[in-house]
Amino acid sequence: MKTVLLSAAVSLFCALFGTPLAIKVFTRRGYGQEIRSDGPQGHLSKRGTPTMGGTVIITASLAGYLVGHVATGDAMSPSGLLVLFLMTGLGLVGFADDFIKLYMQRSLGLRSGAKLAGQAIVGGIFAVLAIRFPDGLDITPASTHLSFYADFGPPIGIGFFVVWVILMVSGTSNAVNLTDGLDGLATGAAILALAAYMIIGIWQLRNDCTVYFAQACYPIRDPQDLAIVAATVMGACIGFLWWNAPPAKIFMGDTGSLALGGVLAGLAITTHTELLLFLLGGLFVIITLSVVIQVSSFKLTGKRVFRMAPLQHHFELAGWAETTIVVRFWIIAGICVALGLGIFYVG
Repeated sequence: MKTVLLSAAVSLFCALFGTPLAIKVFTRRGYGQEIRSDGPQGHLSKRGTPTMGGTVIITASLAGYLVGHVATGDAMSPSGLLVLFLMTGLGLVGFADDFIKLYMQRSLGLRSGAKLAGQAIVGGIFAVLAIRFPDGLDITPASTHLSFYADFGPPIGIGFFVVWVILMVSGTSNAVNLTDGLDGLATGAAILALAAYMIIGIWQLRNDCTVYFAQACYPIRDPQDLAIVAATVMGACIGFLWWNAPPAKIFMGDTGSLALGGVLAGLAITTHTELLLFLLGGLFVIITLSVVIQVSSFKLTGKRVFRMAPLQHHFELAGWAETTIVVRFWIIAGICVALGLGIFYVG
């Protein structure tokens, strides 16, 4: 627990005091956000706000994880390092997207095919490595079984597992990216989901099959380190949210949204709670579904269900204040997290 608290505190400190420095540097270099002309007109005033703040979240998380382990003497684990690799790898894909936007002075960065290819490569590498590194009981960071609050059913095989992981990683990172449309919205929702995974990791540690076998134990490799990763990234997000809350002084950009989606997917896979992520990240699912419904309806009928997608922009155009939308959506995210944790506990 000392490492959990120390790592989270260090990452929070680094993000809280590192973000103002990033704001100054990015402003000086002209790394300002481009705004879509067809979006809500209220967003035009945000043009030029520094972006790529996700670099702060990633850097603070890595620093917190490293300092926490060095200071307490706890060993870093394959599971924790793999989740951080997934976060950093997807952050680099997002960084490329953000950099192209800034360099070309437009609101569109990487082409969708190139972005998906980057996500697939990083996710595929993670998947292959996650079924390696067995411990003394032959437990690897991930399992080729599907999972809800624990593994179920027969193994799906390595090939299908790699495809499943790529779909999870791409879907989750894109879902967080779609949610990152209002000041602080994605950051706050991610904090709630990460808090849930910190709790899940600690609970799995206290009921760890590698310590003692019991009917309700969890055969998870490195549950403590996964709790540390969740707490560390959560701390970085809290520090960043201080400056990202409405009105935002900096945006996380695709660098941050893809990285946070990667962390959530990685934690779901390594804690064997893959399908439970649909509940814990319920807000991300709802917002993604709004885009799917909007696009499908327009292609099939030529009509739009919402005034604009993703869903948060529908309410903007309906006259809701941005802060009202953010807080109410945080409440929805909290309800989803509470429901997910309740099911995990009962299960």
